[in-house]
Order: sequence, then structure tokens, then C-alpha cells
Amino acid sequence: MGNKKQLEFILESLEQADTLAGLQTASEDLQRNLGIKHVAYHWVDSAGDQYGCGTYSLDWQARYIEQNYVRIDPVISGCFQRFHPVDWKQLDWSSKATRAFQAEAIEYGVGNQGYSIPVRGPNGQFALFTVNDSCEDDTWATFTEDKRPELILIAHFLNEKALDLEPGRTPEAVQPLSPREVDAITLLAIGYSRAQVADSLSISEHTLRVYIESARFKLGAINTTHAVARALSRGLIVV
Repeated sequence: MGNKKQLEFILESLEQADTLAGLQTASEDLQRNLGIKHVAYHWVDSAGDQYGCGTYSLDWQARYIEQNYVRIDPVISGCFQRFHPVDWKQLDWSSKATRAFQAEAIEYGVGNQGYSIPVRGPNGQFALFTVNDSCEDDTWATFTEDKRPELILIAHFLNEKALDLEPGRTPEAVQPLSPREVDAITLLAIGYSRAQVADSLSISEHTLRVYIESARFKLGAINTTHAVARALSRGLIVV
């Protein structure tokens, strides 16, 4: 994910996903855009049902379930106790069982590096978003440091889509944007800086911030980039 346009493409792809199959396709697009081996997303909804999407091989998924590896997987146990992103090197791989588990995972095509983001939703919902690759420690550290904000944004956006797909869940009503909010988000979408947007609309940057924050709230967006992506995907703005 090299730039803002790629991030917007990814978020738009996720926004348009309205089925589990759509999330699977979006996760494959995400893996290609990030240029890494794997992306995985797994969540447990408020009823205890489990869902997942990602690019791990079907053979590894079957093996993982068959061996009930969730019992010993340090990623699951370690992230369940945390609220912040976790590099796999921070987890406890010291036991014989976990070392054997890791070696087998690599045989099935899982990379030696991983970075997982735990996400929690309402009513006990728990999710885990993971990116995975094979590379040296320094290369991986640079990647995760550079991509951390985008990865967190994508993790929470995936979680939101997962919640939307829960059976019986009522979607939140979409609030319309005001004309000024549309103008502000449109100009940001075509690449204007905040100063340029304020100048184009003949308003102060303080007033512009009010419009942007209002639009972000209505769109349920985590940040401005997320708001732009949602407005584009919902057809609220056209560029």
C-alpha cells in the first residue's frame, strides 16, 4: 500500500463487500496491494459463531481446524490479552508445542513474520486482523512501522463490515451530508490540501475542520481518509 489512492481503493473495495464472499475477495485485493504473502481476518460474533476470510491456503486452514491449533496458537492467546497491535516476535514461542506449530505453519506457506491487530466490538465480539510475510526482521519492522496507521484503519473497517454481516443486526441509517460537507470532502478527494480547500471555499481552516469532523461523524469514519473513501463508495461525492 504505497499511497493514499491505494488506501482509498482498498477501503472502497471493503465498503462494497456485502457478503462473506465479498469480504474474501476484498482480503485478496488487500494482500496484493500490500505486496505481502498473506492477509487474514477472523472474528467471533456476539452469538459465538466464527467467521473468517483471508489468503492462507485451504490445506492450512483445514489442518489448523483438524488439530485444534487454537488451543496452542500464541497469536490467539497473546492477542486476546492485548488491545494494541502485536508483532509475533513479542509473543511466547518458547514451548516445544508452539515451536512445532510454527514450523508446520511455515511448511504450509505461512510466512515467518506476522503482525496482528486485536479488535473488540459490542456484546463480546472479538476479531483479529493479521498481515503475514517471509522476510528479515529489519525489513518487517520497517514495513509495520510505515503501515501501522493504515493497518489499524483497515482492521477496524473490516470489523465494522463483519458486524454489518451479523444475522439480525440492524444497519445504522446513513445521515446525508450538507452541501458544505460535500464540497469539503470532494476537494479533499481530488487531492487538495486543507489550506487549499479552505481557500477554495472562502472559509477559515478552523471552520473547515468543523465541516470535516461533522462529515466524518455522519459517515462513521475513523479518520479523514476513511471518510473520503466512504463518501466515494456510497456515491455521496463524485470526482
